[in-house]
Amino acid sequence: MCGIIGYAGHRPAVPVVVEGLRRLEYRGYDSAGIGFCRSGELHIVRAEGKLGNLEEKLAKAGPAVTVTCAMGHTRWATHGAPEERNAHPHASNDGSLAIVHNGIIENYQEIKADLAARGYVFRSDTDTEVLVNLIAERRKSEPDLLHAFAAALREAHGAYAVCLFDRDEPDTMYAARMAAPLIFGVGTGENFVASDIPAFLPYTRKVVFLEDGEIVRADANSYAVMRTSDLTPVTHEVKTIQWDMQAAQKGGYRHFMLKEIFEQPRVITDALTGRLSAARDAVLLKELDALPVPKRLHIVACGTSYHSGLWGRHLLENWAHVPVQIEIASEFRYRESLMLGPDDMVLVISQSGETADTLAALRIAAEHGAQTLGLCNVVGSSIAREASAVLYTQAGPEISVASTKAMTSQMLMLTLMAIYWGQRAGVLSAEGRRERIAQLLALPAQLEAQLPSMHEQARMLSRKYAQARNFFYLGRGHCYPLALEGALKLKELSYIHAEGYAAGEMKHGPIALVDQTFPTFAIALDDALFPKIRSNILEVQARQGHVIALTNPGMDIAVDNVWRIPAISGPLSAFLVLPCLQLFSYETADYLGKDVDQPRNLAKSVTVE
Repeated sequence: MCGIIGYAGHRPAVPVVVEGLRRLEYRGYDSAGIGFCRSGELHIVRAEGKLGNLEEKLAKAGPAVTVTCAMGHTRWATHGAPEERNAHPHASNDGSLAIVHNGIIENYQEIKADLAARGYVFRSDTDTEVLVNLIAERRKSEPDLLHAFAAALREAHGAYAVCLFDRDEPDTMYAARMAAPLIFGVGTGENFVASDIPAFLPYTRKVVFLEDGEIVRADANSYAVMRTSDLTPVTHEVKTIQWDMQAAQKGGYRHFMLKEIFEQPRVITDALTGRLSAARDAVLLKELDALPVPKRLHIVACGTSYHSGLWGRHLLENWAHVPVQIEIASEFRYRESLMLGPDDMVLVISQSGETADTLAALRIAAEHGAQTLGLCNVVGSSIAREASAVLYTQAGPEISVASTKAMTSQMLMLTLMAIYWGQRAGVLSAEGRRERIAQLLALPAQLEAQLPSMHEQARMLSRKYAQARNFFYLGRGHCYPLALEGALKLKELSYIHAEGYAAGEMKHGPIALVDQTFPTFAIALDDALFPKIRSNILEVQARQGHVIALTNPGMDIAVDNVWRIPAISGPLSAFLVLPCLQLFSYETADYLGKDVDQPRNLAKSVTVE
């Protein structure tokens, strides 16, 4: 959600910042801006809409080739409409300071009222303009800008990642974070701050993961990290990122989403590497060795990650005999009667490791004395640092806003956890482990072989159903979470209203909506629940509803469109079902001319409530 990049170095800064903003587009935004100092003045250029609009304005503003320090921002509207006056950076009334900001300052109205009484004038609707003027006001009574910055941040309640420029220090940037991601990039003769690593990855792989409540002051050749509370120095290990920009580029695919769908076989292979015994009869998860097998597991997540957890519950309960409660993070964190103790384990799932509600749930669980376990994709993220233990999904960078390979990697890790805890608890036999591990090892080749035909079938069906305005997705058992995910993907990408249901719930109300214009996508695999889902399909057809059935060879089913995929026994069939759902949504959205990688109103990393 929103994107920040700040640069201090030896290169022309404006092109570096624009390039960085382009690599942060996947986070979602509706306006953009850049700020820099030149000839003793702050220059701010902002534009509504896409980065192309900002680049046109920059071209008209004239060259800034001598500027070697700049900051940029892509904004996703929170306070105020997506208009140029609300775009970042925002300047203080006296024109001395400029700031970019991700997050929400919860007490900005009180601060704004106090500043207005002191004569400050506000030209935007944002909490960000309030913050930069608060810093300017505190500068009047503090010894220097660093102390004023820290004092203002101590007064600001809520979440923020900020980058601050001062016209009197044109080659220096200040930055700070609290409950919003901000990463420091350490280069040679240049330094960076950014919301995410791809913004500066072409220039350096060396990073410092800033913690909540920390400030950094940097120029081209040095940096210092301090605590916001008292400005005492903080030392962080400089870490090296193992992946490069090639992993974050399209590689010849039309969209990042399509590339990431086709990367799923490799994601499965990577996640299995080093996590299986030499005899292929046991799962090795050293990260969990120090934790007990949970007596009760709470899985807490949002969106696609929630669907992964809902699917994983079937395996954890059936294979490991671990009772599982699955909860939406935004509900869990506000439960008044939260019953957690030392025998409970809370597993939080988040692709970014920065999801605000999920991170808050993790902290609440820790406060209640529960063991905490994080499942995420980003090394050094807040969840990874704060959980008792963390499992990395190793999916690599996921650029498209709509999550695809991240869900596959989460499901795979949940599968490995179920086998691992099953073997530790003695409830999953060696033969059962070997069978399931053999299925997992066979998955990459099976999926690799099927993806081209899946893509072609999805393209064909999308042309037939793209004009629908509503869709049902039905599934039973472990296919119910997949139905939820299929519906989510269709509405995220194509803006077609879609709802996922446990198929048995259709007759309890939703079936009233079915008619000839309201199609249904049914997941009807060769398992014990097939007769039940077939009966539900017949109920839809009796109301003249059109049906797509995703099924296996040999299954007796008569619908408008049958989509057959190879059979895999048990819940691991989900690894073939999921790409079909993703590809159908992708092709439908692309056919309708939608922005597949950056759907409207959505952000990749939801770092505020």
